[in-house]
Amino acid sequence: MFLDRLDKAILRQLQHDASVSNLQLASLVGLSPPACFKRVKKLKSAGVIASQVVLLDQNKLGACLHMIVNVEMERDRLDLNDGFIKRIRTASEVRECYQVTGDIDFVLLVTVANMPDYETFCQRYLYSEANMKNFKTQISMNRVKYDTCAVISD
Repeated sequence: MFLDRLDKAILRQLQHDASVSNLQLASLVGLSPPACFKRVKKLKSAGVIASQVVLLDQNKLGACLHMIVNVEMERDRLDLNDGFIKRIRTASEVRECYQVTGDIDFVLLVTVANMPDYETFCQRYLYSEANMKNFKTQISMNRVKYDTCAVISD
């Protein structure tokens, strides 16, 4: 789908505050409310806007640990990697998973309430993976930046 300047302006505004009314959004991007509504509807139906969510402040919800897990597989085979990916997609603890280049095969961003929960996660998804060579875990001491905005090229 081709995105013009106005589509991109709409997407940038919605990424910062998806709760903005159509009237406010139209004013911010310089469109009439009906034209703005039509564009947003088109962006949703095309799948450019995948979903609208609420971001929560984890600090107000209780303690949690953020882990960065570097996973190295024994063998680099498509079927084995696909099996791992399928299993990781079902893990509620995994917030993000990246298949990467280099010595590491996958990087997982994992969030758990405490270390016993992380140990349970490791038993269920990492230690039980037959193709796992090794994994290394880093525990985040402080989340310095968190941004959910996608890159929208000009």
